Amino acid sequence: MAERTVFDLFGFADKVGGEQEVREKFWRTAKKAARHVPFMEDVVAAYYCVLDANTPLRAKGILVAALGYFVLPVDAIPDVIFGLGFTDDIAVLSAAIAAVRTHITPAHKAAAKDALAEDA
Repeated sequence: MAERTVFDLFGFADKVGGEQEVREKFWRTAKKAARHVPFMEDVVAAYYCVLDANTPLRAKGILVAALGYFVLPVDAIPDVIFGLGFTDDIAVLSAAIAAVRTHITPAHKAAAKDALAEDA
């Protein structure tokens, strides 16, 4: 039996077409949102925190829920609304990151910085 990923564990991958599609949607949304989300490096660090085997399950659950809200097209304020589209995403992500900040390590932050530098 194949090893289950954190996305499978929370049932998120099934809802959006599998782990690979989750990853692709995350990066596509992250690139689109980079101009609107002032703390994008923290968001990407949270993504790497979810993938870390040492991150507690509770922290992963909080982050997967927030990152899921971020990548799914249906949310309280549609992302296509100029100037307002990402405000609800920012609020959800801010709360989630604040709740698990102690689990986001310098290694997660360095990986995020490197990943964002690659796309710049």
